[in-house]
Amino acid sequence: MKRIGFLTSGGDCQSLNATMRGVAKTLYQAYSDVEIYGILEGYKGLIYGNYRLMEPKDFSGILTEGGTIIGTSRQPFKHMRTPDENGLDKVEAMKKNYRKWKLDCLVILGGNGTHKTANLLWEEGCNVVTLPKTIDNDIWGTDITFGFQSAVNIATNAIDCIHTTAASHGRVFIVEVMGHKVGWLTLHAGIAGGADIILLPEIPYDINSVVKALDKRTKEGKRFSILAVAEGAISKEDAALSKKELKAKKKNNPFPSISYQVGQEIQERTGQEVRITVPGHTQRGGEPSPYDRVISSRLGSAAARLIIEGKYGNMVGFRNNEIVPVPLEKVAGKLKMVDPNAAIIQEAKGLGICFGD
Repeated sequence: MKRIGFLTSGGDCQSLNATMRGVAKTLYQAYSDVEIYGILEGYKGLIYGNYRLMEPKDFSGILTEGGTIIGTSRQPFKHMRTPDENGLDKVEAMKKNYRKWKLDCLVILGGNGTHKTANLLWEEGCNVVTLPKTIDNDIWGTDITFGFQSAVNIATNAIDCIHTTAASHGRVFIVEVMGHKVGWLTLHAGIAGGADIILLPEIPYDINSVVKALDKRTKEGKRFSILAVAEGAISKEDAALSKKELKAKKKNNPFPSISYQVGQEIQERTGQEVRITVPGHTQRGGEPSPYDRVISSRLGSAAARLIIEGKYGNMVGFRNNEIVPVPLEKVAGKLKMVDPNAAIIQEAKGLGICFGD
């Protein structure tokens, strides 16, 4: 009897269910006696022993369903070694439940923090296979993460919808796209949506460059402009501050987000009307795109093959259009950032897109 635990951790996204389905269907095909345990609400369920035995029917009809059928939660890695309010050792509790349920492997779907904890469990003796989940596409060791393309579609649609009202009123519109530390989502949605200016966390902006680009469009007779701004975009002045100084400045910042700050500065310097749109969590919701359904099915099936072959301690990655195992120790703690000198940035600049640098 094979006993496999499924766990989804961190923020949800559109293809968690599709990926779990890919793993489950492949395992059910390979084994006549396999039990799959859905560990509820991420690492929280593994810590406190909350799970349910899944049946094959649970994985039917979920290919197009967003979210996660077993729930999720955020359990920051930096607090994993800190006992809970009752003094419970979280790591020991997870290992105890792993052994209690007689699991052969934990299948963990999540992003960067999730992979740190997954690697910790692997180092502590639990068999682990992981899958790269995040709309941010920032996991090291894989070209693509599931959920990313679906989020790109939604963010792009938001920019598309803004075009008509921006053109009608002759205004500057800012669309704030998710991404605190990396700008992949903003970059792709900005290019796909025809944004005139794209501001990313990896390329600190100079507001003078932004204003110059807007003035240039106005002189060319263009009645409107659209900015795609990552929620983690940062000015050159703020990027030069220490972490302590930046934290103090943010604490006293009157603006709800960076887009409102940029918007006010643009309005003051150019006199143009500025409107701000924040699609927010819609970017993580809804059904997965066809692309994500395909990649999730492939990644899920490949994860099951690793389990069948006993190749634990790996993340299932996607590189150069091939599915490959990536050792967890090489993934944990690393972010895949946008390189300011990358070809895609240079090509976007060639199209006339301003990055504020």
